[in-house]
Amino acid sequence: MKWLRILLVAFFCCTAPALVSGAQSTAAPATQASAAATAPAATPAPNGASSATANDTAKNTDAQKNTTAAVAANYARLHPPPASHLLEGLVDEVLAHFDLDPTKNTPTRYSIAAGCVVIGLLLRWLVIGVFFKIAKRIASRTQTTLDDRLLPAIQAPVSWLVVVLGFVIGLRVLKLSVEAEYFIDYGTTIAVSLVIFWLLYRGFAAVLDHAEEVARGRQLGIAAFSPWIKKTLITFFVIVGVLILLQSLGYNVKAFLAGLGIGGLAFALAAQDTLANLFGSVVIAIDQPFKIGEFVQIGANAGAVEDIGLRSTRLRKADKSLLVIPNKTVAGEVIVNLSRFTQRRVEQTIGVPYGSPGEQVALLVEDIRALLKAEAEIEQPSIFVQFIDFGPSSLVISIAYNTISPDYFKQCALKQKLNLSIMRAVDARKLSLALPTQSLRFEGPWPQATPENNPTQAD
Repeated sequence: MKWLRILLVAFFCCTAPALVSGAQSTAAPATQASAAATAPAATPAPNGASSATANDTAKNTDAQKNTTAAVAANYARLHPPPASHLLEGLVDEVLAHFDLDPTKNTPTRYSIAAGCVVIGLLLRWLVIGVFFKIAKRIASRTQTTLDDRLLPAIQAPVSWLVVVLGFVIGLRVLKLSVEAEYFIDYGTTIAVSLVIFWLLYRGFAAVLDHAEEVARGRQLGIAAFSPWIKKTLITFFVIVGVLILLQSLGYNVKAFLAGLGIGGLAFALAAQDTLANLFGSVVIAIDQPFKIGEFVQIGANAGAVEDIGLRSTRLRKADKSLLVIPNKTVAGEVIVNLSRFTQRRVEQTIGVPYGSPGEQVALLVEDIRALLKAEAEIEQPSIFVQFIDFGPSSLVISIAYNTISPDYFKQCALKQKLNLSIMRAVDARKLSLALPTQSLRFEGPWPQATPENNPTQAD
């Protein structure tokens, strides 16, 4: 990653001045000690002033000791010494085999430090050019695809981790001052933590991508929510990683979290709608009433689900317009999933005119029932055909059945086929399908038009 390379370059560029100042600082105590050792002894005072001079000298010495102790305590408080860890112990074990001056940097120390850096670069080439090539060949022969995703994802972080450790060990070899050691330890913590965090992040993302691929391959219901789940888990992972990094750098994370609790209350009051939509998305993820690609009806709105986000759900309506519904509304509305029919129900009525012979009507009912039973796409126990009512303008015959296939287009094709067969059956029985008509009947003689009741005929 480019940002990581820039960070490492900046870290080591900032470390160079610390190395110079550290070398100067380590020489200062030795110079002061030698000066104190070579200082001439005090000339004896006369007998009358010897005791007073000795008392003044003792007081000055005690004052200097107290001042030195205070300065040391203050520096230790502001600049704590670097924590001992595995790398320091490893470096000490390596240096124990060499006859080195423990008080200063020698050409041998510089050579060992440079050798550690070179070894780190060589190990990086070895890891990329040998180890990962062999691992990828082995992964290509396995049945699972997790290793095929995981190895390319962690290759760059692992190689940079080797380089960073090489530089860190090289710096640990050098003899530096307390200030320089503290600065290098602080920068090392940041650099190593970022590389490890990058490694874990890439590996975690690869595992989530593999899980999403498996869910979609098996057509699981959770596959529609995989992008949302992945975003949530990665966000949580990043937050936890940042908090751990801050804790390792000495910051009080507990106080920060306590402050977030107070600020979170104000944020919750100011962002009620946003939080309601967030909880609505959680309800959708748990209940899984629909998934992307299904056709649903949410309240009075119907359309195909295009996206399920943290704030809203997007539907593509039949007229191709885009409908965005907040998740809190989705969680509170009645949802009808029109893509999850197990069967299709057909209910319709036909009418024959009044005055039709009853025997012919009964035979027509039997003919329609036989047509339904002859269709293999109809569930036989669901067939219902009866002459059920005397309607306002016709004799009403009710027809109902369930299709075996839930496909809407197959249902429409079957319904058309049966409607044409019913029309032919009606014609075969010398009957007709009734129209919605009304008959008006007048009692008594029809009034004649006269000039008195028809003013238009008056002269």
